[in-house]
Amino acid sequence: MRAAARKRRRWLVLAGGLVTVAAATAAVVLLLLPGGPGPAAVTPGTLITTFQPGELRQVPNACGAVPTAIVRQYLPGKVGQASPLPVDGAAESACNWTVDQPPVYRLMELNMLAYAPNGLASGDGSATFAAIDAYDSTQQGISDPPKNSPDPRATVTSLPGFGNQAFSALQVFHDGGAITDVATVLVRYHNVLVTVTLDGLEHSNRGSYGPVSQSALSAAALAFAHAAEASLH
Repeated sequence: MRAAARKRRRWLVLAGGLVTVAAATAAVVLLLLPGGPGPAAVTPGTLITTFQPGELRQVPNACGAVPTAIVRQYLPGKVGQASPLPVDGAAESACNWTVDQPPVYRLMELNMLAYAPNGLASGDGSATFAAIDAYDSTQQGISDPPKNSPDPRATVTSLPGFGNQAFSALQVFHDGGAITDVATVLVRYHNVLVTVTLDGLEHSNRGSYGPVSQSALSAAALAFAHAAEASLH
């Protein structure tokens, strides 16, 4: 199941790497500007190279963004918690929660990433437009995966009124006889993307796992996403 998770997220790693390079370039530009980073007057038709009001330069700790009560409610049992090392410093934070007690296996992953101004982004190149581009790319990739991708096409539902943009998605992965249901929630708040994925092992080749309620997976992912998005305000 973990191998399947790695496969389906390879394109996300590649996209994240490209964003990191672009963000680093933008950071150099910011450092070269007189007075350093900060909101500045914007000339119509020019690229924005500074963070604008409402945009965030860093995100809170992902593991602390979700209250313990929510973790216990949606991930009952003995929960393991880990905080992967971020690759973008204070602009990124991630946390994983795992339950492995047959017949239940759950892997909850939360990632929050604040985008920087990016000359390669659409629109005016602002941090918000960089996040919008990443949001649109992720939605397209999960709705209609490339032909060479092992990922199944997701059932995507828009979530109006949540952040500035949000959607939920559900996928069913088949890998060597194992079946994993995956619920995803992606939220954009200004220049920050909150990504939540919850894997539920429906069937495995070893041990006795399942069944999985897809609606319960979606509800849990949504609850974690709401908590994480609220921590940004």
